[in-house]
Amino acid sequence: MAIKGMNCLAAGVVALGLGITAVQADELYTPNMTYRTGPFAATGIPIMNGQRDYIEMLNARDGGIGGIKINFDECETSYNTNKGMECYEKTKGNAIVTQPWSTGITLQVLPRTNVDRVPILATGYGFSPMSDGDTFAWAFNPPVSYWDGASMILQYISDGDLDNLKGKKIALLHLDHPFGKEPIPLIEKLADKHGFEFLPIPVGLKEMQNQSAQWLQIRRERPDFVIMWGWGAMNAGALTEAVKTRYPMDKLVGVWWSGSDDDLRPLGGKAKGYKSISWNAPGKYSVIEDIRSHVVAKGNSMIGSEDDLNKVFYQRGVVMSMFMAEAIRTAQQKFKIAKITPEQMRWGIENLKLDGKRLEELGMLGMVAPFSMSCDNHTGHGGAWMLEWNGEQFAKVSDLLMPDRSEIEPIEKEKAKEYAKNNAPWPGRDGLACE
Repeated sequence: MAIKGMNCLAAGVVALGLGITAVQADELYTPNMTYRTGPFAATGIPIMNGQRDYIEMLNARDGGIGGIKINFDECETSYNTNKGMECYEKTKGNAIVTQPWSTGITLQVLPRTNVDRVPILATGYGFSPMSDGDTFAWAFNPPVSYWDGASMILQYISDGDLDNLKGKKIALLHLDHPFGKEPIPLIEKLADKHGFEFLPIPVGLKEMQNQSAQWLQIRRERPDFVIMWGWGAMNAGALTEAVKTRYPMDKLVGVWWSGSDDDLRPLGGKAKGYKSISWNAPGKYSVIEDIRSHVVAKGNSMIGSEDDLNKVFYQRGVVMSMFMAEAIRTAQQKFKIAKITPEQMRWGIENLKLDGKRLEELGMLGMVAPFSMSCDNHTGHGGAWMLEWNGEQFAKVSDLLMPDRSEIEPIEKEKAKEYAKNNAPWPGRDGLACE
């Protein structure tokens, strides 16, 4: 089924790229820095469609959140850091939250948060030490950080005991970009402690679609496992090379941004056995039916077909906007006002609590693991599942995996302290009360 809104996609991208939608007095402005164009568009679009449709559903079904509509403006960055900063400057004046949608952009915005006092919501991405709320009072990256992800992947491939990796070789095929470099400090630490060899293999932005040199190195080095930290065109390029070189698919494991249905479908059964960790579990949920009824059926979605509603990345976008919406609701209930401020939104994110009961009320029980935030925990660390490509779709093949916080927290504190020192004077919580 073709979706009516898709006819206007090209024009819509141009308009969204301006990031200057007029903000009305009776709405909340929650801009999102998207990339529907450029080399990362193939994986960005389905997630951003899910994000947008959840907010459209709340506006159509409920009249917004707490009786006030949400203005979900999109500002196109093409995953370019300079364009991202332009979007931030255009939108920050009216925004109650900023969603950078790139680790590189997040790192650029991060020092500004203490001055502009607009909270960063970097859902499942960004700088892992942002979990330290005592240092990064205005930044949040729920429900799990990249270091959590690296920990969970290593636990999975080691059958729950990293000492089982002793003497083995673990390659990290990663985008040569701040995002791709994120897991390196933790994996290096764990390799030293548990006696496995760590082999980072960078993929430049210009090499994403032609990774012959990287896969020649993989054939030569013969690693026991390859962890893929990819995004956009890099994922399809890597998976195609893995099939071509006959690398065992059950030894290739991706981060959650390397698990898009659209990257695997062209390979079909040839990619069977490939795994990707994911903090959202795909499935049939009543929230998706509400989106179908209130948004898709009315021609207000930008999806290509209703099949998109079942994809891992689309549903992840839905979860991401749910986090934001529930933080808004939390702040509204605390301050007893619908038109909350950025400072109140910061409190709402910091005090976000999603238990099983609330997830069931939202029609999302099982879609994401319960978690809660606090003053000193700006990630939540809710855990994730391992998904496996069965030739046609992704299916959950593990119980909920949890990061080893005893290994991660010390390095989080160390790197947060290092960041504050390098950016001195760094205000930390700057007098913000912990409630």
